Amino acid sequence: MTPQFRWVGVFLALLMLAGAALPPPAAAQPPGEKVNINTAAVDDLVTLPGIGKSYAQRIVEYRDKNGPFKKVEDLLNVRGIGEKTFERIRDRITVGAK
Repeated sequence: MTPQFRWVGVFLALLMLAGAALPPPAAAQPPGEKVNINTAAVDDLVTLPGIGKSYAQRIVEYRDKNGPFKKVEDLLNVRGIGEKTFERIRDRITVGAK
């Protein structure tokens, strides 16, 4: 075996080990269950597609400062939540019982 092929093997083995060391992705909400953006904690909000920890924290901070969301579209008032992100999660969020 030539040295170049040996290094390729070592490199591939390291890639496989690195992939195995990654944490599993956050569990998504089960189909049919919606996240209540008026009561959800950061850990609940990050289960929504496109919502990471910083966006989830902004949602909670906005809610704490401005009171409960009256409609799901009010989420667009949170800095960084745009139309694309909102459309991706629209069917997965609620503001509670009506």
